[in-house]
Amino acid sequence: MVERKEPNTLSDILKAASDPTRRSILTLLAQNGPMRVTDIHRQFDMSLNSVSKHIKVLEAAGLVVRRTEWREHLIEVQMDPLHAIDDWFAGLRSIWELRLEALDTLLTEGTKPDD
Repeated sequence: MVERKEPNTLSDILKAASDPTRRSILTLLAQNGPMRVTDIHRQFDMSLNSVSKHIKVLEAAGLVVRRTEWREHLIEVQMDPLHAIDDWFAGLRSIWELRLEALDTLLTEGTKPDD
């Protein structure tokens, strides 16, 4: 039996957002607000089934949610999971800032910071 891991992990989010079509869908939803699957489909040169598969990947990663109003299924972007990416980049940014400060010290003073 395959155990399903929790959605919204950084890896799930990055994997879902790695595809250009899925990034375009996210951008489209962020710009226009909730949209029907058929309206999203009209923006792409691919089958409705292919667009639906992309949306399901985004749903599994928590990047979009499906809301049903009467007979319409509206897809809405969820920005909260993107904070995981921002937090990860912030950590990387702080590491590089420390390294650049050390390099600046080395270049301006001519000695290693630990000397």
